[in-house]
Amino acid sequence: MDWPFFDAPHRQLKQELGVWATAHIHPNHTDESNVDAQCQALVHQLGQAGWLRHAIAGKAYGGLNDSVDTRSICLLREELAWHHGLADFAFAMQGLGSGAISLFGSESQKQHYLPRVAQGNAIAAFALSEPEAGSDVAAMRCSAMREGDSYVLNGEKTWISNGGIADFYVVFARTDDAPGAKGISAFIVDATCAGLEIAERIDVVAPHPLARLRFVNVRIPALQRIGESGGGFKVAMATLDVFRTSVAAAALGFAGRALHESLAWVKHRQMFGQALADFQITQTKLADMATQLDAARLLTYRAAWMRDQGERITQEAAMAKLTATENAQRIIDIAVQLHGGMGVKKGCIVESLYREIRALRIYEGATEVQQLIIGRELLKAN
Repeated sequence: MDWPFFDAPHRQLKQELGVWATAHIHPNHTDESNVDAQCQALVHQLGQAGWLRHAIAGKAYGGLNDSVDTRSICLLREELAWHHGLADFAFAMQGLGSGAISLFGSESQKQHYLPRVAQGNAIAAFALSEPEAGSDVAAMRCSAMREGDSYVLNGEKTWISNGGIADFYVVFARTDDAPGAKGISAFIVDATCAGLEIAERIDVVAPHPLARLRFVNVRIPALQRIGESGGGFKVAMATLDVFRTSVAAAALGFAGRALHESLAWVKHRQMFGQALADFQITQTKLADMATQLDAARLLTYRAAWMRDQGERITQEAAMAKLTATENAQRIIDIAVQLHGGMGVKKGCIVESLYREIRALRIYEGATEVQQLIIGRELLKAN
């Protein structure tokens, strides 16, 4: 926290969150029973404690500031991920799920949704991906046809975080025949809308609330559209730009916990008459872990700092996400190896971390997509 990327409020935030999380968040990453109820409880806890105010833009709507401070979001995600992956998930999805409303919503949309999100009284979700449209957003098929003062939505969304427990979904759908991404618009769809079905609950290696959604003639008022018709791609990308760097921060939290657990383990574990920590090969592994973690931290908080200065960070955010998630995977893999058989035992923290980190290399732009972004930006600049 002595790095020049941070100001005094960031240092205070880090300290206060650490104290709160230690007292209120399950510390061992292993409780995977009743995930829906846990996630709902965590959202409520985070809201009541005031942490969700950082994820909302606009003091008038419950936000701490009129714009989202990227460094604060990253610090929150890193700390929460260190304590428990589901706590990080609960916080992140409140920001991502309502981000489009913060950035592009009408006054009435902001007043109706954002205060409840900030208080933890409404769970938000971001519905972009489809069975045939993940990284390739332009392949989207879910449609929203205008009928008078309404839109009628038909189609499917999948891999939707908070699917099945959300109170509302920000849904992206095709509204006209414009080619590629130009024909996509964004809408707010309340979970109670007739015709919205939870088609499938999706179980993944690190349990989180995920679902496939089906829209069957879901009629919503035209006033539920976010921004302009055909402007949905811009809405989606702007929302992801705010939160993509924070994915890197979550990876830092997981990796930092893995290093912490490894240091404690190798000092304790006896092998061939000495502590595992006394072997030079162990020390080189620890050195690799610490170096990769610091390299990722520098890239992550550089990107966050640049965005808070108002700079465009397409390349820097991609570098941060790519490096932090890939390095975290390596760090956690080393942690599992150092723990030996215990590292793959269900209930061991590093075993849980091993499953938690894998998805971060895929969601909000897979590693390969980040490489394409970096390459494209380099070619533009030269």
